Amino acid sequence: MLKKLFAGLFGADSERASKVAESEAVEHRGYLIISQPEEQGGQYRVSGVIRKPVAGGETLEHRFERSDMVPGRDACDALMRQKAERFIDEVGDDMFASR
Repeated sequence: MLKKLFAGLFGADSERASKVAESEAVEHRGYLIISQPEEQGGQYRVSGVIRKPVAGGETLEHRFERSDMVPGRDACDALMRQKAERFIDEVGDDMFASR
């Protein structure tokens, strides 16, 4: 019983969250924003990746996760794009720096 409680509190319950198909990439200032929301209890969590193609055919990638939950897939994709664009404008290539 405690395991189920903690799983629900910390998001470890695999039955509650499921990945949905990723959206098509949207370009912003040379970066590609790809929404990959997770469905949880009829709502969608804002998440995805930000990619930047660089010389030599290599691609840099940053996983973009937010706590925001929205009721519809289209709204989730729009919010992902909005938040990712702001993040790109504020942080730029520093998002790919090692931590």
